[in-house]
Amino acid sequence: MEFHPTELAGVVVVEPTAMPDARGLFVRAYDAAVFAKAGLPTDWPQHNVSWNRQRGTLRGMHYQTDPHPEPKLVRCTRGRVYDVAVDLRPRSPTFRRWAAVELTADSRNALFIPAGLAHGFLTLEDDCEVSYLMGDSYDAALARGVRWNDPAFAIAWPFPPASMSERDANFPDFRA
Repeated sequence: MEFHPTELAGVVVVEPTAMPDARGLFVRAYDAAVFAKAGLPTDWPQHNVSWNRQRGTLRGMHYQTDPHPEPKLVRCTRGRVYDVAVDLRPRSPTFRRWAAVELTADSRNALFIPAGLAHGFLTLEDDCEVSYLMGDSYDAALARGVRWNDPAFAIAWPFPPASMSERDANFPDFRA
């Protein structure tokens, strides 16, 4: 397993090592001891799965506030997605910056997103499934979001979304 920091403080691409043989391959997608050694969380009390019917589905940009912020380990288990994190931590050296990575079922890569960042993704093909390990349980009263096209971040999406929830489309502009 390899860990590659992104340009955002604390955001890490996780690339598992595939061990192929005549039967197919084996991949260790998560190992608590290896994650701990890399300085990443190892407690994941909630696991979510999102299935997305069509290319161009946008989900995000979501986060959860204190006292239960949600670090996430996000992996695409079917298809391909453009996965984005935005740093909303005022004291962070990368505050208001964003980073993106293509997550694919074929590469089996994942993105670790620390608490305090907004997260979202755009599906790059039909029939995509995304799996999230969550570092805290969901609390609707603490759930927040920023708009996917907020000029405060100027995220360079690969193409405009074809589908999103009304809630995601109407998140307010970010205010520091």
